[in-house]
Amino acid sequence: MAGERAAQRLVAIFRSTATPIRTETPARHTPEVKMNPSGDVVVDAVSVDLEDYFHVEAFASQISRSRWGTLPSRVLLNTRRTLEVLDRANCRATFFVLGWIAEREPRLIRELAEAGHEIACHSHLHRPLHTLNPSEFREDLIRSRDAIENAAGASVLGFRAPTFSITEKSLWALEILAEEGFHYDSSIFPIHHDLYGMPDAPRWPHRRPLPSGQMIWEIPPSTVRMGRMNIPFGGGGYLRLLPMSFTRWAIRRTHRRERQPIVVYFHPWELDPDQPRLTGSWRSRLRHYTGLDKTANRLEEILSCGKFEPMIDLVRRLDAGSRSVSDSMRDSRVPWFEGAIPAQLESSAGGATLKVGQSA
Repeated sequence: MAGERAAQRLVAIFRSTATPIRTETPARHTPEVKMNPSGDVVVDAVSVDLEDYFHVEAFASQISRSRWGTLPSRVLLNTRRTLEVLDRANCRATFFVLGWIAEREPRLIRELAEAGHEIACHSHLHRPLHTLNPSEFREDLIRSRDAIENAAGASVLGFRAPTFSITEKSLWALEILAEEGFHYDSSIFPIHHDLYGMPDAPRWPHRRPLPSGQMIWEIPPSTVRMGRMNIPFGGGGYLRLLPMSFTRWAIRRTHRRERQPIVVYFHPWELDPDQPRLTGSWRSRLRHYTGLDKTANRLEEILSCGKFEPMIDLVRRLDAGSRSVSDSMRDSRVPWFEGAIPAQLESSAGGATLKVGQSA
């Protein structure tokens, strides 16, 4: 109940009207083994948006992209910190890499790939999709993918848009991703937010039918349903701003009641409380700087309590399970460009029951 009460108090944070609640992280709980009804271990996914502190959209109006190269970079330092957190938890992650970083730090990207982490794409210049037309997006996508693949020495199969900026107005980007050979996307956040979000989108991993007849997997970040709202947890500012009592409760609810994996995400700069302070609005400063000193401990608690994998491993297990189920979503008439939700489809993948296309 403490987690539910915490959620109710903090709904206002997502509307940017509340002040941050500062809570200290309690002692780490004893790890629990998470099982689905078949007795199999639930495997969660962890991802890292590999960008520097000055790449974030919160300060884009103050820092032009032409200035990026003049600012002191902390991406190497913070990526090392990220690897230490992942190594202590003995887990591999997906790194959604900016092409801009891959061009300047190719050795770092190769090291991540050689360590067994998945290398995926986070665009080239961190431009939200609502600022681009389809041609500009394709150009940015190809440039970033080429830079990342050249650095990593491996194919790039996953994409996450800057600021989760695939919304109802930019769903056309999924078609381009499929045309360019991407297997999955993780850009649609099923929440209300002033900058992004599709609150009626499915909360669980699902295959989305495209107008061309192709399909693409969508892997949304984790949310928990409360009343008529989806509340995000376990990633980014939500991990830092929300009390850990709420995060623990949301994880337990997702595993036990909804029997679904969680999708954790964070940025290397969130492990860096000493990063340079940038000028911005009170809202931007609140979202960016609050709780930076708590990120490492909170991540370590979450990652220590189960088994985590890169997102491509989750997608491959889902894909293997879906092959045994008819593609009813492909044949159904779904006006997905109008924001409609695909019909519910249940499939079994890797021993876990996945309610594909369910929005709540």
